[in-house]
Amino acid sequence: METGEEFGPWLARQLKLARKTQAELADDLGLTRAAVSAWITGRSTPRPTVMEDIAKALGTDIGTVHTRTTDTHAGLPVTWYHRPGYSDGGRDLGNAAAFAFDADVQVLARETCQNSLDERLTENGRPVRVRYTLHELTGEALDAFREAILWNDLFPHYSAVSEIAGNQKVGRVVDAGVRDMYEKGRLVLLRVDDYNASGLIGDDYEDGKFAAVVRRQLESLKSGHGAGGSYGLGKATLWATSALGLVLINSTLSVPHEGRTERRVIGRLELPWREVDGEPYAGPAWFGRPDPDSPGARVARSWWADEETVARLHLTRETDEPGTSFLIVGAHDVASLEENSPNDDDETMDGTEGNEDTRDICRMHRRLVRALGRDFWAAMTGGGNRLPLLEVSVRTLRNNKVVVAEEQVDPATEQPSRTRALRAHYEGTTVDRLTEAGQVAARSVPLKLPLSGGAQGTLGTHQAVLLVTEAEEGDKEKQNQVHSLRGNRMTVKRAVVPNLPLGTNPFQAVLLVGEAAGESAPFAKEAEEFLRAAEPPEHDRWGQTEELTLRWSPSAYRRINWLTTEVNSAVRELVARPKRSNREGGEALRKALTVRARPKAKAPAGPVVPVLDGLDAVVGDDGEWRITAEVSIPRGDEVVPMVPVAQLDVRSGGRPKLDWAELVAVEGCEVEDGTLRFTPGARRAKFRGSTDVTSHPVRTTLTRLVLELRAGKGE
Repeated sequence: METGEEFGPWLARQLKLARKTQAELADDLGLTRAAVSAWITGRSTPRPTVMEDIAKALGTDIGTVHTRTTDTHAGLPVTWYHRPGYSDGGRDLGNAAAFAFDADVQVLARETCQNSLDERLTENGRPVRVRYTLHELTGEALDAFREAILWNDLFPHYSAVSEIAGNQKVGRVVDAGVRDMYEKGRLVLLRVDDYNASGLIGDDYEDGKFAAVVRRQLESLKSGHGAGGSYGLGKATLWATSALGLVLINSTLSVPHEGRTERRVIGRLELPWREVDGEPYAGPAWFGRPDPDSPGARVARSWWADEETVARLHLTRETDEPGTSFLIVGAHDVASLEENSPNDDDETMDGTEGNEDTRDICRMHRRLVRALGRDFWAAMTGGGNRLPLLEVSVRTLRNNKVVVAEEQVDPATEQPSRTRALRAHYEGTTVDRLTEAGQVAARSVPLKLPLSGGAQGTLGTHQAVLLVTEAEEGDKEKQNQVHSLRGNRMTVKRAVVPNLPLGTNPFQAVLLVGEAAGESAPFAKEAEEFLRAAEPPEHDRWGQTEELTLRWSPSAYRRINWLTTEVNSAVRELVARPKRSNREGGEALRKALTVRARPKAKAPAGPVVPVLDGLDAVVGDDGEWRITAEVSIPRGDEVVPMVPVAQLDVRSGGRPKLDWAELVAVEGCEVEDGTLRFTPGARRAKFRGSTDVTSHPVRTTLTRLVLELRAGKGE
């Protein structure tokens, strides 16, 4: 038998709900007040025969008293509480946070799935499981649901909003949602369930996840450097996706509250200021049990619902795993209406004829699957000793009958090339350069992290991991793109690599930064914190933000720009085709001409000296010179090792020599104690370097750089 909270706290709450005192209960039972007090304080428990009398006094059954998994129905019933208008006459004509996002199921999928990832329970090592259910209600099913949410009590408020709809945006959206429900006789519910997540833990009013989501705006309690959200705006997409501004919630808690974990239920309504029967209302409303501790017992708080109630509210969870179910009432997707293809007009997704309304929810289904595969393919991918962080599915119903069967989002189907690349990285099967079909090339790319507080200098260098592989025909994203992601493995940035050589084979690339590159990678947590601060509320790019400026400096974003430059350069090197000799491809022309062949020049028998053949140089954020140099290597039996020497150009006297802070080989050579040693048989080589700012005698912006290759020890 399921057991709930301890008897004392449960009985104390039931007396509050029933508005009974301990003395009144004692009189009903024919016992002393001291006996009731002892039960409430936990010093004793009533005998079984007395429990029957307690059930009668509270107007409930004996099973409820024994199990204590729900509240009695005595006293204060579940109802709607609408926040009164402000005493100073102020008016809020909508929740500003909701305007940060479009009413788009793809945006909803990104924000809600990100939140579920952030709330994943990590102790058991299992992924968080998220299920999206589109459910269209018509006829009796719609009537029963409206009765369950006390629609008759809400209707006067919707009517009041409709009267002022022409003056502001939120009112027009709500008015259109109500009219759509009545004119078409249907209502679309979109439920988001997550399992193996923390649930909405904490008190109804005090600091905690419950209050942050249900009671407050712009509050984010995300913990950990790898968390995706940071603004507290993501939850607003739930209400923005509802044409009625209404979301119902059922949460199973990972940490008990009031001795309970299952079926913690509440609803929140977001409407603009309105006036009903001469009474002004500020905006939001809550669906719950009146709190007897609030003034006049008017404020609604969450309640522990029974199974029948959650079923009527379409909030039944399939297991007792911790997590939360959000039910968006009147879900609408403006963007899906713009994607009405000829196939959409002909049939529904399972091949059966469907009306226009059913085709709408099928389009929404497709857009959800597409968005989840695009943004969370990496979180759903495992390999080696790395497990997936996420499992996602989408299903579509109509009056509890299946329209589109539950569809598990498969990263290998949605992103085959990138999924293959990430698995190769996890399994340790990457290569240094692409030479065969199906290979995945890996390259480390440095991200130099700045010191916080505007201090000059570098905290350290984090090595991001770049993966490149050939594109497959099944890719649903544009080719030649880099998907960048950090710890929670949600795609943050998608960017096409510019200035690719003509004839480059199509490819796809992945950049793993921060904890996505490995929690043991140097400065992984610092990189997470830095890049998280560089994301806007949409979490779809890295760049200049107010937080980045305040915590680091106005120029901190340049570190990200340099990372992008390094990534693009590395990709171009990895996908470049080997240069062909001038003789390749000209066989037909050679046969048509009479040419006297010259004897081949013999390779020098002695040592040959490589020559500097190309140089790109820029000034870095910290005032250092950053160079990329190319070297031409003559043919010969022995190639002389060379030392790169950086100097400052001056008008007179000797050129000051600069020290190297970093010197790395790119191709055709190796760096050993500051000396370039060239690969046998290589005709070209490339290396990179950064000078040590402490060795600069003057400011870099006032100088010019001279780079030489010297034999021997470079003297």
